[in-house]
Amino acid sequence: MTDITPTARSRVKRHHERGAYDLDTIAAILDAAFLCHVGYVIDGQPYVTPTSYWREDDVLYWHGSSASRMLRTLETGIACCFTVTIVDGLVLARSAFNHSVNYRSVMLFGRASVVEETAEKLRQLELFTQRMYPGRWIELRPVTAQEIKATTVLSMRIEDGSAKVRSGPPKDDAPDYGWPVWAGVIPVQSTALNAQSDPAQKVEATEREYLHELSHIGLHGVPSR
Repeated sequence: MTDITPTARSRVKRHHERGAYDLDTIAAILDAAFLCHVGYVIDGQPYVTPTSYWREDDVLYWHGSSASRMLRTLETGIACCFTVTIVDGLVLARSAFNHSVNYRSVMLFGRASVVEETAEKLRQLELFTQRMYPGRWIELRPVTAQEIKATTVLSMRIEDGSAKVRSGPPKDDAPDYGWPVWAGVIPVQSTALNAQSDPAQKVEATEREYLHELSHIGLHGVPSR
């Protein structure tokens, strides 16, 4: 994996000091989330579709139904824009115009391609499941040939894009620091609540650790009562 050389479209222009192009920073943000938004154009109409994703080395993957318009469009190799954002805090300043948000984000440009080989498609789907819920794949009913056939997996190499990060307290104009209003940061994080069993469960099943430990994808669990 090599760092990205920014291009005219991927170089951070507004608050350029927040931009980063090293793959360590980009990968860390990608690995801390699981929901992305993919932008593309069909017949001159822009669309942005949210979907889940995963990463292996310098390649991104996402999947869905083979009937998905998004996937059928992207597999033709059209240009797309892939974005991920994690909100870390609400930044309250002394001026309405200096309020902000602490965040970590990635924007990548490229063209997706289809994972054609069945064995590789299955391996990638296993990686995705294991990434979300470590240890769950081997417990599940085996995947059928029809399920594999009905699923499209796309890949896109991380080659052009950037990360952008804001952290820390508000940045006010010097005269405003004496203004008598509270200022600071309200931390924000995603929370996974207690697991809820399926009421249609027919056999007793042990609750595994992955039901409560999701911090690897940026979710912080609530202790079971």
